[in-house]
Amino acid sequence: MSEAALPGQTKKTGVGDAAVVRGRQDEDVVVGGEIVRHRLSSRVIHWAVALFFFVALFSGLPIWTPLFGWMATLFGGLSVCRWLHPWSGIVFAAATLVMFIHWFAEMKLTDTDREFLTPGGLVRYMRYQGEDSEVGKYNGGQKLLFWAAALATLGLLLSGIVMWFPEPFGNGLRQLSYVVHDIAFILFFAMIIGHIYLGTAAEPGTFNAIVRGTVTKEWARLHHPKWYRQVTGDARKR
Repeated sequence: MSEAALPGQTKKTGVGDAAVVRGRQDEDVVVGGEIVRHRLSSRVIHWAVALFFFVALFSGLPIWTPLFGWMATLFGGLSVCRWLHPWSGIVFAAATLVMFIHWFAEMKLTDTDREFLTPGGLVRYMRYQGEDSEVGKYNGGQKLLFWAAALATLGLLLSGIVMWFPEPFGNGLRQLSYVVHDIAFILFFAMIIGHIYLGTAAEPGTFNAIVRGTVTKEWARLHHPKWYRQVTGDARKR
């Protein structure tokens, strides 16, 4: 196995580069001509959250409305869904908590992020006109999604507990829990759709970051220029 590069250095391409990328546990380094954006543990956490969200989603929809009753057959019936949905929701919330702890330090909003979220900042980003910007490893939109997802998950968890164990709670709180659960679900689902779109069709090359863990230098330079400069040691602002 070839020697790993230090931050700011470029590692020479070798035969074992692909294996190194898949198994390495450090980020923000250049390996085989690509930049390691997410180490293996980060990707596992991300996919655990995604997996249990969709299990909770597809087991919960038949309970939510008869329009999706046909989905219950995927799990063996509605009674199975009623058992599976809350438990998968608990695991989803636990995975989200791990994700929150894992990325918390990198998701604090800065003045650069607030500038990014302005109409002008978003237009520059969509037109790839921000290559000289100070956007780091995560931009303002990604950080906003992180915090919104954390709050929505908290809403789903707390309202779900009231719905699961309604006896200790008053009728008003029970009714409110259904409203909160529905709103939190709709918001979270909308965010997931946007997240999937931006991570695939809208920004080619992004999906590879959460599958293999790497992105091309060109992708990093276009979407996260400050991070690109920090990792590669390229001090030029293009």
